[in-house]
Amino acid sequence: MLALPIDHARTSTLLLALAGVLWGTGGLAGDLLQDAGRLDPVPVATYRLLVGGLLATAVTVALGQVRHLRGPRARRRLLVTGLLLAEFQAAYQIAVERVSVSLATLVTIGCVPVFVAAGTAWRERRLPAPRTLTAIGTSLVGLALLSGSPVANGDGWQTVSGVGAALLAGAGFATLTLVTARPIAGQAAITSVGLLVGGVMLTPFALGYGMGLPVTAEVLVLTGYLGVVPTAVAYGAYVLGLRHATATAAALATMLEPLTATLLAVAFHGETLTAAGFAGAALIGGAVALAPADGKTG
Repeated sequence: MLALPIDHARTSTLLLALAGVLWGTGGLAGDLLQDAGRLDPVPVATYRLLVGGLLATAVTVALGQVRHLRGPRARRRLLVTGLLLAEFQAAYQIAVERVSVSLATLVTIGCVPVFVAAGTAWRERRLPAPRTLTAIGTSLVGLALLSGSPVANGDGWQTVSGVGAALLAGAGFATLTLVTARPIAGQAAITSVGLLVGGVMLTPFALGYGMGLPVTAEVLVLTGYLGVVPTAVAYGAYVLGLRHATATAAALATMLEPLTATLLAVAFHGETLTAAGFAGAALIGGAVALAPADGKTG
């Protein structure tokens, strides 16, 4: 039987795109859970990491991948991963509460490729390739067209603090992307358990806000979905996709998150997508395809 050649770069691109799409469903699920459970942002982020982390850790144990967590290097990576996941999720949920969902997502996701490209350029002591710069610019223009003119909620200080939280979230995710892109044995296992570690780190803060959940079918379904699909599954796909992708290509894949969120709003909330929105969606898709997937190209 003939063995078909595996296009690792293409597979990585598809996995990263899948992660971006699944993350896009997380914003709606988190917002619904916050309303249904009458929760503050930090407890929502904590439940997301705890539920997703428990599932991902259980899979890691079942597959016998816990052995990768041995050794000081793996443990340091695990702690850093958990800390960055906790910071990103908490900062993003706070940003969503203080400004509009669209503005928080725009700032958070829009700054990630820029931060990653800057970090990569500093680490490698060279400017990004023209193709990479073109992909970043195209994605930012597409994101601006897709989002239109997001309206912030609240007064000036609330808007400033919300945008600041979104920038902190973007910086945290960009740092996680750069850290994860560095090869280490068992990175998938480290990220899986890192979700749980991040949830544990957030728990003391979440308890201060109150973590009581009404035991209803809606709340249980939303909590389960938020932890499983846009967290455990999405982060798993993201880490696997990073094996044969540049950090910048991975960051650009996150642009599919606001695209997915917008399409869900159109499908389930009766919102309409303007001509500019369609153009923005096309530009984001083109930018993700344009980004060099293999770390040896660019």
